[in-house]
Amino acid sequence: MAAAHPNDRLGFLLSFRGELTGARIRAAVAVAGLHPRNAMTLMHLAPGATSQRELAVTMAVDPSQLVAILNELESSGLCERRRDPADRRRHIVEITPAGKEALERIDEAVSAAERELFGDLTEAEQTLLRGLLDRVVVDPAAHECGE
Repeated sequence: MAAAHPNDRLGFLLSFRGELTGARIRAAVAVAGLHPRNAMTLMHLAPGATSQRELAVTMAVDPSQLVAILNELESSGLCERRRDPADRRRHIVEITPAGKEALERIDEAVSAAERELFGDLTEAEQTLLRGLLDRVVVDPAAHECGE
């Protein structure tokens, strides 16, 4: 029996397209000198301050990984952490004005990248693709962030 062609294997096709898409998105967020994980963290912080623990849960990352991400963002002046006055054990994380400016640049660059990547898809097809990708079984906890 002959081996299947890589384009006939959904895993290979999704992996290859994912790598190329990831490279394009990494280039887009680089306009602000950031990695995608930093940009995603800023996106999660944009609506308002949150606890560090809640942010880790929302982002589905290990708290120690989040600390490293927040250290990078804080040292760049893009977010800040402070103790919760109501519970000194809790840290509140908030995006800074500089973080909001960086996020605006990132949003413009990612929007341009997405227009390139998905421009041949209708709005309905993009919605369908999003729904299908949401159903692909992956466990973020089993994947270690390599950035």
